[in-house]
Order: sequence, then structure tokens, then C-alpha cells
Amino acid sequence: MQNLLPEPPATRLPANDEADAALAAAGDAGTDEAFAGVAAGFPTFSAAWAELAARALAQDQVVAAYAYARTGYHRGLDQLRRSGWKGHGPVPWSHEPNRGFLRCLYVLSRAADEIGEADEAARCAQFLRDCDPEAADALASN
Repeated sequence: MQNLLPEPPATRLPANDEADAALAAAGDAGTDEAFAGVAAGFPTFSAAWAELAARALAQDQVVAAYAYARTGYHRGLDQLRRSGWKGHGPVPWSHEPNRGFLRCLYVLSRAADEIGEADEAARCAQFLRDCDPEAADALASN
């Protein structure tokens, strides 16, 4: 059966140059505190939450990773909705401002799996693939 409805347009989150610069500076500092400062200063900026989540997961702090990723995921959903997203449709990995949300979704899936939330892990992994298969592939290869 062929779907006759057109796919919704891709959602592209707006850039935040000030938050990007703060995140780059935190990367130069390389500390959890520096990244936490970016999240505190720009709480709607999913990329800061994604970085905190990824760092926590790498340090086997699974509950912290889950909490950071869930925060960034929800802040990203808010931004997607404000950008016209209706709950489905592409969120392209190729658009840099989307990557924070997509990274949060990926880490949320991994952390959920680690704490035994298999259903949530599967839902998040599928949601990531639905947003953009390229994102799922790129993040899984890291």
C-alpha cells in the first residue's frame, strides 16, 4: 500500500550563535562544570544537555546521563513545536541546530536501555530513526 499523503516539511531549528560560542568555549575548557554552565545559561539549548548527557554516559553515570538527555529532549521538543513541527516528519541531522535534540534522543535511548527501560529505549531509537535515519547511523557509529 502506498501512502498518498505528502510527508510534512523538514523542521529546522533556529541557530543560537551565542549558545554555540559558549558551547565551543566549554569544549575548550573540557570540564563538566563548563558544560553545566552553558546548560544553566542557555537552558533551552539542547546541545548543551546533549554534551552533558554524553559525558555522563561515558563516565558510567547512567542516571545523570538519563536526566540530562531527558531534559534536552523535552527542551528540544518545545523548540521543534515552536518551529512548526506537528509531532512527526523529518528533523534533519544535516541541519546543525537540530543535532543537539537528536543527540539527546540518542543518549536517552542508550541510558534508558542501561537502566532497564527497554520499551522507552526502543521508542527513542525508533523516534530517532523516524526523525532522520542519517542521525541514527551517525550517532551509532561514534
